[in-house]
Order: sequence, then C-alpha cells, then structure tokens
Amino acid sequence: MGELLQSRKHRQVKYTVTISNANRRHTLTMKILILGSGLMGPAAAFNAISDPDVSQVVVCDLNRRQLDECASKLAAFEGAEKLSTTLLDLNDQDAAAKLMADFAVVVCALPSAMSGPAIRAAIQAYTPLVDLARLDQDRFSLLKREVEAAGGFVITGCGVEPGLTEIVARHLAEKLDRVDELHIQCGGIPEEPAPPLGYKIVFGGRQMPLRERDALFVENGELKPAPRYSGVEQTVFPGVGECEAWHEDFMPWLLELPALKNLRVGTQKTVRWPGYAAKVTVLKEMGLLSQEPVDVDGARVAPKKLLDALLYPHVRLEEGQRDITLFRVQAVGEKDGRPRTYEVEMVDRYDEELGFTSMARTTAFTGAIVARMIARGDLQASGLLPPEQVITGILFDRLMEELAAVNIKFDLKAEIRTTFVHS
Repeated sequence: MGELLQSRKHRQVKYTVTISNANRRHTLTMKILILGSGLMGPAAAFNAISDPDVSQVVVCDLNRRQLDECASKLAAFEGAEKLSTTLLDLNDQDAAAKLMADFAVVVCALPSAMSGPAIRAAIQAYTPLVDLARLDQDRFSLLKREVEAAGGFVITGCGVEPGLTEIVARHLAEKLDRVDELHIQCGGIPEEPAPPLGYKIVFGGRQMPLRERDALFVENGELKPAPRYSGVEQTVFPGVGECEAWHEDFMPWLLELPALKNLRVGTQKTVRWPGYAAKVTVLKEMGLLSQEPVDVDGARVAPKKLLDALLYPHVRLEEGQRDITLFRVQAVGEKDGRPRTYEVEMVDRYDEELGFTSMARTTAFTGAIVARMIARGDLQASGLLPPEQVITGILFDRLMEELAAVNIKFDLKAEIRTTFVHS
C-alpha cells in the first residue's frame, strides 16, 4: 500500500484571475463568495480563509442565526478577519448576480434544489461557480445548455461523491491500458448506528437523501437502470468493520472519458451500516419516497415531505455526535499485457481539533480547493462540467496534496492477477 500522491513541483502563480466576456473585462483578487451557512458552508469558508492569498471571504444565507453561528465558529481561526456574512435570497436573481459580480469565484454549499438559481445568477454575473451538490441528468442537460449559451463556467458535483469519486476513478483508469470494470463505493455514516435507520444526516439540511427513481449501472458497456437500494453487498472498511453498499447512480458522463471507452461493468454504490437498504426499500414500496402529493383529509401532502418531517428528529446529527466517511474506488483491467487492479481507499473521521464533520471536510474542502484553483487562474474552462473533466495531472496532484495537509489521505493498492476476478 502506498500513497496515491505523486511528487511534482508546482510553478509559482499570481493569485488573480482575469474574467472576460463580450461586455467587460475584470481582474479580481482572490475574493470568494460562499452560498450557504449550514454544515458545508463554514467548512468551505475555513478552507478559503486559511489560504494567505485569499483576500476576502463572504458567506451568505437567508438564515441570520446560521450566519452568526458560522462567524462565531470561525472567529478563533487564523484568517478570520477576512470573513464576513450577509443575507441573500437567491430568488432575487438580480441581487444575487450583483453580489456575485464582485467575486472571483462562488462556492455553492446549498441543497441541490437551489443549484439552478445559484448557477443562473452566476452566469448572469459572469462569475465562475463551484457547486458541491449533485444534479440529476435532466437538470444537468438543461443547465448545461444555459451555461454554454451564456459563456459561463460552472463545475457541478464537486464534493466527495460525486466529485472525488469520479476524479479518482479517472486517475485510476488512466493508469491502465484498458479498463474493463470500475466500482465505486462511498458514503457517510454516524460513528454509531442509531434507530430507526442507523443513519444521521451528515450533509446538512432537513431532508433525508432518499430517492424513489431507479439507480444506474453499467452492464456489457451500456448504462442500465436498477432498482435503487438493490444490489446490496457486504463491504468492510479498516477500523470501521462491516457495512453494506447498494446501487446509486453511476455518473453517465464518466463514460465520455477516453480511458473508459472499453468499460464493460460499472457500479456506483452508497455505503451505510448494515440493514439500511432493507428498511428504506420498505419505505419505497409503501410509496413514502414519492414527491407526488396525495390527498389527506382535504390537504395535499407529498409523502416524502411528510417522511422527512417525521424522521428529522431521529436522524439529525446532534451536538457531540461524530461521523465517518468511507470511500473506495476500484479499476480492473490490463496493464502491459497483464491483468491488473488498482484500488484507492479512504476512511475519514470527524475532526476533533477543528470541529468539522468528516462529510464537511471531504465535501466542502474539496469544493473550496477547486474554487481557489479557479480564482488563481490555474483552472480555466467554460461550460457546465463535472470535476473529473478538468481536475487531472498537476491539478489532481495539488488537490491530493491539499487534502493530505488536513489529514484526508487516500491509499493506493495495486494487484496483478493471473486471471480477472469479476465482482
């Protein structure tokens, strides 16, 4: 087992970025705007203020109490003098765009439902945006057209999963001459499983990450649907023990990468404590994951909204509770004419020193690091892109190095086999 990182020397860069469009040309210092002050926003802000070349960080939200808590949490850290907060309603697109226009880059640390308004305000402001949240395929296609038409630059799904999972998947795929299989397992869990589901909300918000629609996997080189929470397999992580993993969405755009053109089998599975998938399947079969309102004594109620309201007191992460992030990516194929498997593994825990959840560390730090790459001018592109399309080579190395500096470390294993083993 060895470190995934490879040592490379990085060139010195001037921490400014030039943004150009048909109407204007600005040179902005490293001023970073962060949308959201829940679990993710403060962690992204911490990462940004820790960079001595960042001149200003502003966190905005609708919730003044959360903003005050964010400022209080970060007040004792070095660089806190660069931090300020402000109220912002993304539904006021003109006000949001006006604010964004004064920054080199925006980090969106909001629930996925707010990705659309955030992205639209950013392209109106001609300001690059890094979104931590996942977009489903339909919204991705719609927003991609809008961003491209406006000449904007947005990186979407730039957290731990999606994000690091796909970035590492590409890195491993490019180490092989041919990739036959790609398997991804990732998830955030509480240190101790607690009833009723053995789960706590570790990303933020009040909604459980439960979806009714089918998941996606690759079979015989084709993307196919599978019932979500099916394909359950037992998996073991060092220092944690036995967990389970079940079908989540294999990111369709991974198949656009040249290194994965020969992929025959691909899975992307979410990791939880054992028993979660069976319990959630019952909820799904009862229709409780549906977003379609039903009539209840004359009131129209979406079953999923009712379920979220009922579950939240049981699944919120309470003060003093700790979380773990589990991560594994495996690429199976051929190297130099011989079968070979590469596997990367990461187990990260709650940061006792800084007071950040593991999910915030692995998700928000990742997004903030990529945002700073954009603000420096090291990462220049256009369109709506998943991070694995641009975080390669020297930028991949830099991302791994910055994560390792805060003790988020990935281990690489390589195994040469005489025959292929299919999972």
